[in-house]
Amino acid sequence: MRVYLPSTLSLLGAALDAGVIDTDVGYAVTPSLREWYTEGDLEALEYVATAAAARESLRLLADSAGPARRVVIAAEVADGGVRPAPGLARAAVRLTAPVRMADVVSAHVDDGTAQDDVRRAVAALAAAEAGDEDGQLTVDGAEDHELAWYAAQELNALVELES
Repeated sequence: MRVYLPSTLSLLGAALDAGVIDTDVGYAVTPSLREWYTEGDLEALEYVATAAAARESLRLLADSAGPARRVVIAAEVADGGVRPAPGLARAAVRLTAPVRMADVVSAHVDDGTAQDDVRRAVAALAAAEAGDEDGQLTVDGAEDHELAWYAAQELNALVELES
């Protein structure tokens, strides 16, 4: 199963050093997501799961001193490596073990031009989730930036360039 893991450039660097991504929640094309998004093909559903992980990346950036760029890591996880995550987002899954970097297939990362919008979105996220319309518009501004795709073999170079 393809799982999308929220991250930051700093956390990605630590995962590359450790050889594993130690997180307990990821995002995937779940039965709940398929039921909710009945018109979408697999690619559209994967985009929704990636967007959910990117939003969670905003939360991680609030505690990060690194660049204000959303990071979503895509990995192949055995079906037994995930379980449902009731009470969380439709695309959320609980991971039963850390994800090995060897199972990472790519990462999706904001380019540098998104940083101002991402910083504003991080600051507005709590208000947006509480229903504040201006906060939601600010978060939407960051989400309007498309994430660039990087193959797994490019991740070390990406982290080195950004540190």
